[in-house]
Amino acid sequence: MIEIKNIHKEFNGRVILDGISAVMEAGKCNLIIGSSGSGKTVLTKCMVGLFRPERGSILYNGEEMLTMDNEQRKMLRQQIGMLFQGTALFDSMTVEQNVLFPLDMFTNWTLAQKKKRADEVLARVNLVDAHKRYPSEISGGMKKRVGIARAIVLNPKYLFCDEPNSGLDPQTSMVIDKLILEITREYNITTVVVSHDMNSVMEIGDHIVYLHQGRKQWEGSNKDIIFSKDELLNNFIFASEFLQDAKQMRMMEAGDAQKNK
Repeated sequence: MIEIKNIHKEFNGRVILDGISAVMEAGKCNLIIGSSGSGKTVLTKCMVGLFRPERGSILYNGEEMLTMDNEQRKMLRQQIGMLFQGTALFDSMTVEQNVLFPLDMFTNWTLAQKKKRADEVLARVNLVDAHKRYPSEISGGMKKRVGIARAIVLNPKYLFCDEPNSGLDPQTSMVIDKLILEITREYNITTVVVSHDMNSVMEIGDHIVYLHQGRKQWEGSNKDIIFSKDELLNNFIFASEFLQDAKQMRMMEAGDAQKNK
C-alpha cells in the first residue's frame, strides 16, 4: 500500500500539485487519470522519488519515503517495478538481455539463476520464444510485454505503469490491460497506472484518482464512476458518444441486478 498525504509541488512558483491525498491499495490496479497538465506525471514522479514535494508525506507500507536515507531508498527502489510509456528497452540488447538487466544491477545471483528467472517472467507474459530477438524485430505489443517482464523480474511489491497502452491498437491494449490486472492480483502488487485510455479505466480501474488542475477532483472505482454526479469527471470520462452509450448500458445492467436481488 502507498499513502500520499497532502502533497504539494511547485515549479518556479507555479502550483502543480495542491494538497493531494490518496491511498494506492495492494492487489489492485490504482489508476491516476486526468487531462494533460492535471499533475498526473508529477504526482507519480513524486511517488517514486524523482521529484521531492514541498510539503506532504509519501508512505510505503507505513514507512515515510521522504525521510529515508540512501540505503533505505535503494532497498525501496528494488521493490519498485516500472513500465515506461515507450517501454525504454535497450535496442542493442536482446529481449533476454533487457529482462536480465535489473538482475545484473541489483542481485548477486549466478548467471544460471538469472536466466531461470528471466525464463519465468517471459513465460508469464507469453513470450517463450523471443529471448534472442531484438526490440526492432518484435511488435509494439510484444515490446510492452517485454517491458512488463522486466518490471516484475525482481518480484516488486509496487508496479508503476506510465500510459501502458500508448501506441497500441484496441485489441492489443486489452491484452496488456488484462495482463497487468492478472499480475497485480496474482502477486498482490500495489499497481499504479497513469492512463488516458478510458477503456482501461472502465475495465481495470479497481481504484481511480481523477486529478483536475493539480487537485484531486474525484476518487472511487470503475463501478462508482458510472453513477458519479461530478460534472468535470463525467465530461472527461464520457466525452465520446461510444462511452456515453457504455455508461447508459452499465447503469441499466446495474439497475437490473438490483431488481433481481
